[in-house]
Amino acid sequence: MGRRRGVMSEGFKEELAKELGFYDVVQKEGWGGIKASDAGNMVKRAVEIAKQNLQSK
Repeated sequence: MGRRRGVMSEGFKEELAKELGFYDVVQKEGWGGIKASDAGNMVKRAVEIAKQNLQSK
């Protein structure tokens, strides 16, 4: 089974990483360098933003 292609754009992921305070790690080590908890928080925040966008429509 191959790897799934990412759903979030690179720019959106970078924006979330900056907001959550671990963008410096992404710059130094790439996305593989972030903690699992940071990745989880990034997904949670993306879901929150998606819900807000749906409610505002």
